[in-house]
Amino acid sequence: MPQSRAANPIEVIAAATAAPAASAAPTLGRRMLRLGMALGTALVLSTQFAGHAHAQTKVRFQLDWRFEGPSALFLLGEQKGYFKAEKLDVSIDAGNGSGNVVNRVASGTYDMGFADLASVMEFYGNNPDARNKPVAVMMVYNNTPAAVLALKKSGIKAPRDLAGKKLGAPVFDAGRRAFPIFARANGLQAASFNWQAMDPALRETMLARGDLDAITGFSFTSILNLNARGVKDEDIVVLPYPQYGVKLYGNAVIASEEFIKKNPEAVKAFLRAFARSARDVIARPEDGVKAVKARDGIIDEKLEVRRLKLALDSVVKSPDARAEGFGRVSKPRLSLMASQVADAFGTKGRIDPDALWTDAYLPSAAELDVLR
Repeated sequence: MPQSRAANPIEVIAAATAAPAASAAPTLGRRMLRLGMALGTALVLSTQFAGHAHAQTKVRFQLDWRFEGPSALFLLGEQKGYFKAEKLDVSIDAGNGSGNVVNRVASGTYDMGFADLASVMEFYGNNPDARNKPVAVMMVYNNTPAAVLALKKSGIKAPRDLAGKKLGAPVFDAGRRAFPIFARANGLQAASFNWQAMDPALRETMLARGDLDAITGFSFTSILNLNARGVKDEDIVVLPYPQYGVKLYGNAVIASEEFIKKNPEAVKAFLRAFARSARDVIARPEDGVKAVKARDGIIDEKLEVRRLKLALDSVVKSPDARAEGFGRVSKPRLSLMASQVADAFGTKGRIDPDALWTDAYLPSAAELDVLR
């Protein structure tokens, strides 16, 4: 009798597909059952291992406003898969104001967001005992985009010309909230101005038709909105806050304390991916706007490219941003802003700048070298 040998699984499978003799059927059946169980177990284990190897951390992220040109800084990275490459499952939603972003991150509705730093400071000043405060982890708009805008025919050429004029803006507008700082820096009495509130969609319309003498708003938004209402660039006067003594920071990436505590590596990974995205957008703004178009098909690409370039030039690549470095802040400047915001916004308490800002999760200097 020939010596028996171990059955080769391939041979067993091949034999099972053939027409076996009747007496051999039970043996082959048992072998097939054992082989099937072994292969099934191996498949389950390999699937579980692959799942752990490719596990992605979910990040719920909210922008400060609609899908417009500046949101390309985040959306291009999403489109190119930069966040996925960092093992992050990031969902990016449009927003309706920095104050709402801050509150939603604090409540845990979102893990991270993009918000005006003054809104973060206001939250700290009014909610010192909040259990899940938002923390700024990367500066993006090194200068506030806030500005006073008027029409040339109003005779307004400088801050001093605003005295006694009628100003307008939504009550939550960043420029309106910070106007006392602008007024103080330019020797004006903030309390003497007559303010009118309206919905954001009506602000530029009211200025264009003469209902207001001036408005506050983000420069790269209000200029284009006035253009859309038939006002030419040469007929617009823009008084940017940074050029008139107001060195406030603008928008930063924020994350909740709870999310940072549970997912510190995910925060670092998000900022690395975002820095790559920002570098690409700065190099090719047109590509960035195409990513915005993919999220909102009705946008005017030409207009949004212009909006994006205005934002990049005025607040992302500003002289202050180049001096301090993309993503970073100056501690003395941050402290001064905290004091100014507490006074202008009338917060319940003073604001500790060291509590609301950290650079511990920033990418390396080489990765942050995105400005062109």
